[in-house]
Amino acid sequence: MKKPNCFLFGFLLLTLMLGQGLFAADMLKTHGIFRSNMVLQRDKPITIWGWAPAGSEVKISFGKQSAIAKAGGEKGRWQVTFESQPANSQGQELLVKAGEEVIRMENILIGDVWVMNGQSNMAFALKAVYQNALESAQAHLPLMRHIRINSYAESEHVETDLEEKDLNGNDPDKNWKVVTPEVALDMGAIGYVFGSRLHRALQIPIGIIDNSRGGASLESLVPRHKFKEHPMAAEYLAWVDKRYAEFDWDEALKKPLEKWEKTVADQRKKGVAEDNLPPKPTRETLRSWNVPGRSPSDAASCYNGMFGVFKGLNIKGVAFHQGFNNAMMNTSCKPKLYRILMKLMVDGWREDFNDPQLPVAIIGLCAGGKAQTRLNFEELGFSTAAYIRESQRLGLADAKDVTNTAFIPSYDQKIPQLHTKKKKELGLRSARWALKTIYGMDDVVWDTAKLVSATPEDGKILLTFDKPVLPDDFGSELEGFSLADKSGVHYLAHAEHVQVRDKKERNKQILVFSPLVKEPVSVRYAWARAPMGNLKVDGVPWQPLHSFRTDAIDFTPEVAHQDPDGKTKNSEAIKALKAQAAEALKARNEQGG
Repeated sequence: MKKPNCFLFGFLLLTLMLGQGLFAADMLKTHGIFRSNMVLQRDKPITIWGWAPAGSEVKISFGKQSAIAKAGGEKGRWQVTFESQPANSQGQELLVKAGEEVIRMENILIGDVWVMNGQSNMAFALKAVYQNALESAQAHLPLMRHIRINSYAESEHVETDLEEKDLNGNDPDKNWKVVTPEVALDMGAIGYVFGSRLHRALQIPIGIIDNSRGGASLESLVPRHKFKEHPMAAEYLAWVDKRYAEFDWDEALKKPLEKWEKTVADQRKKGVAEDNLPPKPTRETLRSWNVPGRSPSDAASCYNGMFGVFKGLNIKGVAFHQGFNNAMMNTSCKPKLYRILMKLMVDGWREDFNDPQLPVAIIGLCAGGKAQTRLNFEELGFSTAAYIRESQRLGLADAKDVTNTAFIPSYDQKIPQLHTKKKKELGLRSARWALKTIYGMDDVVWDTAKLVSATPEDGKILLTFDKPVLPDDFGSELEGFSLADKSGVHYLAHAEHVQVRDKKERNKQILVFSPLVKEPVSVRYAWARAPMGNLKVDGVPWQPLHSFRTDAIDFTPEVAHQDPDGKTKNSEAIKALKAQAAEALKARNEQGG
């Protein structure tokens, strides 16, 4: 742990109680991400920074390296950069001194640091998913470390430090955690499975930073400075800033203050000591989805306080799992804006963490809710989720780095819940991608496929893929396809492989057809929130073919956040599209399709 000199303990304890972010550069401290038991990134320069009284000399040593920095500027910021080190499983000490003040951190390892970002399905704990007991029983992993940045650390401002209250939930120990069965159960399931497989395969220390925020929209996860790079994003940011400038804080605080006053009065009657009464709500502590710029729905808020707050720390890569809050069937579903923001987000991460080739895995929106079947195919094919998955995949592709990025489908792991319990599979897929493509383990099986062409042919559409795609049982009916003619109405379709002699070309071509669509012009596959769709790349169970479509039909006329009539416009358009989908299902049933 960080160890101050004894005579400073009382002063430091008071400071920690007030929050690290509230200091006034009159004491020595390091940035809040630096703590005992942490993992520092191997093979990259090691930068350590913090604050001290302006003008003071700060001595920093890490292992066998040491340096001296000057606390400069109004806030007394100091920084040193040590030479990179290879992976090292022997704990090292980080010692920071300024005058009589000393901070000591212990048991620091050198390995790979991965960030788990997104919303609640990424944060969803191992203890809540299938196979949790078996996974946690194997979690005796002294060289794997974990730290969580709490929800509610989001901010309307670009933050520069992490406060004690922002780390590791309510646990009083704010250091990085050595992974044990107990620690593993509280980790995000995807992050635990991903990190543990990397650790076992690579035999190096792995650090997992979990900074997912439940309910976060993509808008809140994009670095603030990136919004200016696209007109649509810039206009949206200006709208957020305008709402913040006009926000009535006094009105917003009324109900929290009334509730606080009642609570305090009740507790005083019960004899609760004054020191144990809850603090009075203030502007700074007001947490509301309605506070513009601070809401997890608004521009950069979660990035400001939960990710960008530790930029400067070198990391290995990022795994990202999000989408639900951008796929609600109202004005939150904006596929065109989502695609733009996805690219800006990835580019922003790479800029802020000084790595133009930072590895990024985007795990597609999960498949919670009612499953699509032949009985409801067309109705559930009207789907916001499918459009958001497409925007995730295409937005990542817009970053133009197939070597260091991956879109990892998850729609086949269906369960009728918001938070699907099938998280282990997603962690394993992400680990396979990383081990094969980022770490060069060629024997690990991981691959994707893409649609090469879709050609109308005698009342059918011929699909050609660059890899074989077939069900993992190698015999099932091909499921999940729909066809439309120029009307744009899609119907459940039949599909079959084209038989060829060349073994290398087998299972790469599929004919899609429907008796209800005589002149098809477009095809869709796995196009629903929890879609039908059983094709796998090379027939491998953990390699689902990503959902796709060949049409360019908008979900609705996309309205901007700042359009005051947007919700009404969307509602009217959605009603019409729902009716159209219901009619399509009725028509197919009547014709026995």
